[in-house]
Amino acid sequence: MRHRNAGWKLGRNTTHRKALLRNLVTSLIERERIVTTVPKAKALRPLAEKVITLGKAESLHCRRQAAAVLTSPAAVKKLFETLSPRFGSRNGGYLRILHLGFRKGDGAETALVELIGSELKEAAPEKKKKKAKKEEGEKPEGSES
Repeated sequence: MRHRNAGWKLGRNTTHRKALLRNLVTSLIERERIVTTVPKAKALRPLAEKVITLGKAESLHCRRQAAAVLTSPAAVKKLFETLSPRFGSRNGGYLRILHLGFRKGDGAETALVELIGSELKEAAPEKKKKKAKKEEGEKPEGSES
């Protein structure tokens, strides 16, 4: 029975698990969308939501607390400058976890973890440019023939 056992161990010791979750949160904030296994995604959610809530406070103390969790200064900067205005009026629920299916190599169930609002940025500007050139009949950049 798992009475009073909160959280996920993920088959790792404490320091390895902390490092894994810190790296996942940092990657999520930098890229706004990551693919991982379902147990890791479920373990990631509480930590990511706490860090985003810290970003909304916008004080020096909260910035330092977020920097203690995140592994790169660029992620801290993006959290406080880009993400905190986006989630300013939202009270929690900053993440979406979508189940993708099973991984081919080991059969692990995978999930897409994304920040709410990142679906607006789906088509990258480079892809739009290449698509526009194909529609005009020109060759895309980098192709030789």
